[in-house]
Amino acid sequence: MNKPLLSRLTSKGQATIPAEVRRALRLRAGDRVAFDLKQGKVTLRRAESLDIAFLKLSEMAFEEWNSAEDEAAFRDL
Repeated sequence: MNKPLLSRLTSKGQATIPAEVRRALRLRAGDRVAFDLKQGKVTLRRAESLDIAFLKLSEMAFEEWNSAEDEAAFRDL
């Protein structure tokens, strides 16, 4: 069994991706990553151009709901 690779979560919800994982995914500073959530488990992968295009499109589509008031109102959903 492989030894788990651990990272500590900061108060801002950030975590360092272990070097071994960054090497395996060929990640560099500024690269985007995607999190796939399925049945209570998360998979981290390098974001593909389609992921990035979808993200940009969704940001534009929901821009009107991107205020501090909306964040406060829907934070706990």
